Parts: sequence; structure tokens; C-alpha cells
Amino acid sequence: MRASRLVALLLLLQNRGRLTAEQLAAELEVSVRTVYRDVQALAAAGVPLYGDAGHAGGYRLVDGYRTRLTGLTAAEAQAAFLAALPGAAAQLGLGEALAAAQLKLRAALPAELREHAGRIQERFLLDAPGWYGAADETPHLAAVAAAVWGRRAVVLRYRRWRAPEEIERRVEPYGLVLKAGRWYLVAAGPAGMRTYRVDQVVELRALDEGFAVPDGFGLGAYWADYLADFRARLHTGEALLRLTPEGARRLGVAAAADGWTEARVPIESLDHAHGEFLRLGADVEVLEPAELRARIAATVRTLAARYGG
Repeated sequence: MRASRLVALLLLLQNRGRLTAEQLAAELEVSVRTVYRDVQALAAAGVPLYGDAGHAGGYRLVDGYRTRLTGLTAAEAQAAFLAALPGAAAQLGLGEALAAAQLKLRAALPAELREHAGRIQERFLLDAPGWYGAADETPHLAAVAAAVWGRRAVVLRYRRWRAPEEIERRVEPYGLVLKAGRWYLVAAGPAGMRTYRVDQVVELRALDEGFAVPDGFGLGAYWADYLADFRARLHTGEALLRLTPEGARRLGVAAAADGWTEARVPIESLDHAHGEFLRLGADVEVLEPAELRARIAATVRTLAARYGG
């Protein structure tokens, strides 16, 4: 336990520069007295660190000192290699950089962790896109990413599903999100924050105008809120169903011990629910709403007439 704490203390100083004993204690969740003892232990082990007294004082490493010790555990090393998405990095023009970074990380790891990382790449592969449908063409992804990196505004010509089908808009690109193999741009524009599918960008013109992201904005938090709002708008109604055990399993509904199960499930629209429930065949009976039941019954009659004779 103490060894890992000493490594953490060393890496904090290496990455952040001067830190006070109080700051180190807060980061490591130990007492200031424990920090004093740990600093003495590192100094005794030959680590070139020193402390400055006074209000602006603190501990720091000698200028230029870098340790090759990463402090990674086996699980952390595995996670680092699992987190890398070669396809996404290549789309962003970072394929070679990712390969180089992994090579350097592997070289910096102790032999045992190097073996763990090697086994991860041999046995696990992350393939984000779904099974059906070709990968989206995103010819403007690199330009969008450059604008995100450089905090530069752009003018997008964008294709959308409602009229007018193409719009032109000046936006400030805050970040990119890869969701199920599809890239989305999160950007601020005339109407506030919006999310754009990058494959629907028809043309992009970079502007020589910088911008500042507002304090408090977090891409992860924004995306979580966006998904929650999307799901809330998606499911605007509900249906009452009778399900066989197999139907309950396919819909992810808790099934009764035996026989049929009644369940209420959210639906996006009558059209969407009509198609989705027909996929379940004889494993589902729609009880409500009446309009959906009638539409499915009409479809079943049409199919029976088509295949029955």
C-alpha cells in the first residue's frame, strides 16, 4: 500500500510541479504527517526532490528529472490498451500517433505489465460500428477535428431531414463524440448548443476566428444530458402487451414463471411500434392502444390472405 502511495506522490510532483504538503495530503487522502514521512523515504531512496519554505513553498523535483516509472497497475495497463480505438484514431488522422504512443507506453512498462498489454491486444478487439449498414463517409472529419483542437469557428453547410434540406450556419465546435461508429459534432451556434452528424456535413469553411468555451462546460456532461433528452423525446407513448416467455426475453421484460406476461413498454410512435412488434411474431399480442392493435391486426390479415392460399 505504501509503495503505491510513494509512486503516486512521485508522479504528482512530476506532472504538476511544486505542491505543498497539504495539497499532496489531499490528493493522496492521507495526513500531512504521512506526506512528510513519504517525502523523506523518497529522498532516502535517491529521488532528487526538495522543499521550499514560506507561503509559496512546497515540494518539487529537481528541474529536468523524469522517472520512467509509470505507476500503472496491471488493470490500468490493460485499460489503457483497451481504450484505444485504432479505427477512430485513423479517421482523426492520429493512427500513426496512436501506434507510436502505444509503443512508447509498452516500452515504459515493467516486463510483467508489458506481457499483460500484449495479451490484451492479442485477445481483445474493439469494433465500435454496428453490424448492419456501411460505415459513414466523413470526408470533413479531419477539418472538423482541426477546428475543435484549434478552437476555431467554422461555417458548415449541413444536410438535414426537414426543409430546408441544406442549411449554412456559423458554429463554434466544442467537441467530437463517437457514438456507435458515428461521429457527432457538439457546437454552439445562433440557436444555442446543437449536435450535428459529421457525415451530414456537405461543406466546411474554416474561419480565422477563435472562441472560448464557457466555464463549466463539460463534453461528457453535455452528452449525457443530450442522450437523456433524446430518450425522453423518443418515447412519447406506451403500449400494453401480452408476451410469451420468448417475447419477454427479446424485449428485456421480466417474465412470469410460466405462461404469458403482461407488460407496459414505452414506444416511439405508432409507425415505429407497428414494425417493431411485428418482428416478434406470435410471441406478442398488443392490447393497447386500440389503434396500434387494429393496425397490426390489419397487417396480419393481409399477410394471411397473401400466404394462405
